[in-house]
Amino acid sequence: MLDDSPPYQQRVTALGGGHGLFASLSALRRLPVDLTAVVTVADDGGSSGRLRTEFGVLPPGDLRMALAALCGDDEWGETWARVLQHRFAGTGEMKGHVTGNLLIVSLWELLGDHVAALDWVGRLLGARGRVLPMALTPVEISAQVSGLDADDPERLSTVRGQVAVATSQGRIEAISLLPDGLVACPEAVASVRESDMVVLGPGSWFTSVLPHLMVPGLAEALMETGSHLTVVLNLAPEEETDGFGPLEHLAVLLDHAPDLALGTVLVDRSEVGDLPALEALAGKCGARVVVADVAMADGSPRHDPVKLGAAYHELLMGLDS
Repeated sequence: MLDDSPPYQQRVTALGGGHGLFASLSALRRLPVDLTAVVTVADDGGSSGRLRTEFGVLPPGDLRMALAALCGDDEWGETWARVLQHRFAGTGEMKGHVTGNLLIVSLWELLGDHVAALDWVGRLLGARGRVLPMALTPVEISAQVSGLDADDPERLSTVRGQVAVATSQGRIEAISLLPDGLVACPEAVASVRESDMVVLGPGSWFTSVLPHLMVPGLAEALMETGSHLTVVLNLAPEEETDGFGPLEHLAVLLDHAPDLALGTVLVDRSEVGDLPALEALAGKCGARVVVADVAMADGSPRHDPVKLGAAYHELLMGLDS
């Protein structure tokens, strides 16, 4: 890894994708930790989907967002974060493409190495952490969905593709990943095994969070690591988890990974719901529930990076006590 950052005592790995991982990384980069992001590579829409189809590469969008989240608050970091996230307008073939996506794919073509290219982008940005893909080949999400057949609401239908799953009008019962034989990024597996704390969530539960639990190698690392596993629950349901509260989010995660040993389940004070039931479910996998104020003060369903960072800091301090 090309990195000029100082060595830190504690190592943290955050897993997810999209806006949820962006929020988590925006909080964690404020802390004095050795930080690694492991990112879902299942996106098949927009600029990422177009580049994935045309060049046969990993979809770069979620990786780009993670890199942008790790940019600093100084002029250099803020400028490069804006450049990385810039989306072209116009009416031609470039419409909708994002500068950071094109930069990442360019380096992949030049270097022929996904990890080395992302390290180079991170060095250019002055990123306060490392960004890795969860797998070395593009992933397709397949979901079993009920409620799509009006004559038989219980019948399960197969929906494939990240965008199609995320916008499905039915209820997602389970997901799996394609193709068979996925290979986890070795550096991501090592990071999970060697971290002091691993953070899973928040984010799109079925399309950004749960896929990490299904990649061979990475899934085993999550089950076997001695790291403190922290699950951060969403502030509000998304389209793919319509009607879900904290209890349902945790239950679905444990349905897909029943052997996962958690350390902490972090939930916002305003969204805790049935706390005794949540604590009982968390206790079954060895976790305690931490209720904290981590939401934006404006009432929007977004995590406040400063408040979330403070909650992470408290958890990390507890590991040393």
